[in-house]
Amino acid sequence: MVNDPNKIGGVNLQVSRSGQWSETAIQGALFVCALLSVATTLAIIIVLGQEAISFFRTVPILEFVLGRQWTPLLEPRSFGVLPLVCGTFLVVIGSTIVALPIGLGSAVYLSEYAPTRIRTIIKPVLEILAGIPTVVYGYFALSFVTPLLKIFLPGTQIFNAAAASIVVGVMVLPMVTSLCDNSLRAVPDSLRQGAYALGATSFEVTTRIVAPASLSGIIASFVLAVSRVIGETMAVTLAAGATPKLTANPLESIQTMTAYIVQVSLGDTPAGTIEYQTIFAVAALLFVITLVMNIISNHLLKQFREIYE
Repeated sequence: MVNDPNKIGGVNLQVSRSGQWSETAIQGALFVCALLSVATTLAIIIVLGQEAISFFRTVPILEFVLGRQWTPLLEPRSFGVLPLVCGTFLVVIGSTIVALPIGLGSAVYLSEYAPTRIRTIIKPVLEILAGIPTVVYGYFALSFVTPLLKIFLPGTQIFNAAAASIVVGVMVLPMVTSLCDNSLRAVPDSLRQGAYALGATSFEVTTRIVAPASLSGIIASFVLAVSRVIGETMAVTLAAGATPKLTANPLESIQTMTAYIVQVSLGDTPAGTIEYQTIFAVAALLFVITLVMNIISNHLLKQFREIYE
């Protein structure tokens, strides 16, 4: 019997080598994808940093951070970003009040109580909400939500933070519901069955066993929703207006950081001017806020994370 040098133990070495080359090529492609994402992030940081540093050479950083008036396009110019930050967090607080309780409650119902037939209906409906363009939400706020608010609250302005908060809360509702539902369903059934065996009611199992066990995923969904709200642009621009104002009244017109970036990025502002550089200063502040939120969320996830085998 003649031994084939290309076979060892009945395995074709040529096929094995071709498989190794394919695996190496796939690993290389995945490495390039990961490197590309890192390079893109670094490029964004460099561009923001260069323009923001040029801005802060003209405007002191304390005046920018602590100033209470934002009129960079009008005379006399003022570069206090607090009105934009206030408007942003006014929308964030309002939308989280709408989205987080309803989203968590919907997830608990879908995961723990809903029959399979109802679940198969509600989940696609939530996905449809996630697929609606944000500009449609903005027009919906102007044409439906604001007139409805005026019926119950006559002092509501045409552009207001309340309408923006409601539509943005509805916009991020599918994200919160889906992520919380996945976290709740990831809890092993053995924990539920053990609680039932000890005489716990369905409500007690949900609130004392399932919810604490999936707390890390719930917190992650909340943080992602807040980050999504902070970065929302079109719906907030259409619904909340473009009036930078340091106010806590959600019925008044305000302006968020992203809405200001849209306003100045329309092409009318000459590049290299101080007005143009305000875009990057505001964007850099937005980047820092999001980064701090991610750091806090990672810390919370490590604190509450549960690992099941």
